[in-house]
Amino acid sequence: MKLHLHHINLCTGDVPAMDKFYRTILDLGDEPSMEALRSRDKDGYTGTVSFVTDGTTQMHLAQRDLGAGFRTGQAINPLERGHIAFRTDDIETFKKRLDAKGILYSNYGAWAIKGWEQIFFHDPDGNVIEVHQEKV
Repeated sequence: MKLHLHHINLCTGDVPAMDKFYRTILDLGDEPSMEALRSRDKDGYTGTVSFVTDGTTQMHLAQRDLGAGFRTGQAINPLERGHIAFRTDDIETFKKRLDAKGILYSNYGAWAIKGWEQIFFHDPDGNVIEVHQEKV
């Protein structure tokens, strides 16, 4: 099983201001691969998001959504404060690792991004971590 850093998600009340900041101060550019993958049905995340990249790692600048956990029936809300995300090639093995270590996680499945199976869990300080597998 392989893992690598895929993206950092920052939540905000002002996506355009965050987008301008990261583009003009850090010279980040468009990440065109993500917009078409967004799930926008009534059960998905419909907030505004800017997808930017340094060419290697993505940043998802997302509109804060305090109700996402309630609407999805999940204990962990990845759109309250943001999260860091890792991509794996074997999410089932990773879930078994969390189970074996007694780490609880929320299984969002393909909720926000089409073709991604996503889980979210907390580190010891309560920061949210996503692990996902692309299932295309």
